[in-house]
Amino acid sequence: MAGRAYHEQIDMLNTIKLRELSDALPPFVRQFFRGIEQNTSSRTRIAYAYDLHVFFDFLVRNHKAFKGKEFADIKVTDLDEVKAVDIEDYMDYLKFYHMEDGSAPERINQERGIIRKVASLKTFYNYFFKKEMITTNPAALVSLPKLHQKEIIRLDIDEVALLLDSVESGDKLTKQQKAFHEKTKVRDLAMISLLLGTGIRVSELVGLNLGDVDFKNAGIHIHRKGGKEVIVYFSDEVAEPLMLYCEERKKEMPESGHEDALFLSLQKKRMGVRSVENLVKKYSRTVTTLKNITPHKLRSTYGTNLYRETGDIYLVADVLGHADVNTTKKHYAALEEDRRRSARNAVKLRDNDDK
Repeated sequence: MAGRAYHEQIDMLNTIKLRELSDALPPFVRQFFRGIEQNTSSRTRIAYAYDLHVFFDFLVRNHKAFKGKEFADIKVTDLDEVKAVDIEDYMDYLKFYHMEDGSAPERINQERGIIRKVASLKTFYNYFFKKEMITTNPAALVSLPKLHQKEIIRLDIDEVALLLDSVESGDKLTKQQKAFHEKTKVRDLAMISLLLGTGIRVSELVGLNLGDVDFKNAGIHIHRKGGKEVIVYFSDEVAEPLMLYCEERKKEMPESGHEDALFLSLQKKRMGVRSVENLVKKYSRTVTTLKNITPHKLRSTYGTNLYRETGDIYLVADVLGHADVNTTKKHYAALEEDRRRSARNAVKLRDNDDK
């Protein structure tokens, strides 16, 4: 698979999925997806499609202007029948619901789930309001529920060391896991070292190709969300296990179509996101039973350590690939508070020797 082919293939599969989801929505919704294509990823548009399906299902079951209508018969001007109070009812509905057509089991949404679905609706209404295809924008009149920030789960310094030791030794794995460990430990150590040492997303990790690794400049070429391509640099601690794996990778005979993939499964195919999530969970359980560690938690661990070492929130945002530094600030607000507190004695008003 050529350098861009993997990412293009993912976009192609997502485009096909979006078309399938669009077919089950009112016809005018396709214009919305075309209109936001340049500023959103294919995965984001798929998430919007799922959210809008829930919204229209709610309308045909609960709103007098939509009751009895098929999705195919709903027109863009019908959106003007929805008032702000209807969207507030929808927010309450989202706490617990099930789809009329049986397309989804019973669902329970906490704060984050409700906020995401209403945010999707705000984007949806805003698009058609700006295009002057509707005359009202009730979604803009509704405030999102307050989000209570959860403590970010991350590995402590000693837990990071224990995790890497566990990957190397496999001591606390089950007998069955140890059998596989002998075949994958070099690969697994390289992957987990990269996640812990660069903060890249698991989707960026599995998308790496052989040609994306540059040991001379200690960097990897990755594809960020939205198609942006950047170089992320790694330390000597990461370089060592990665180099060992690359030497081992040269001896592998990949399946057709997976020749360029950096990380291969035992089936000699490109590793998938779910496979990496499972192996991180497997090893992390040997270190801590109190924390649910995922690849994203390893990303948080890296971001935390980088911020503690540099104190530069803008650098952390840039390295992690956050489009908005406020996203980074929100995640690391507790650390910022610690830094502010530690600075209380940094500025002296008088020289103590002058007493």
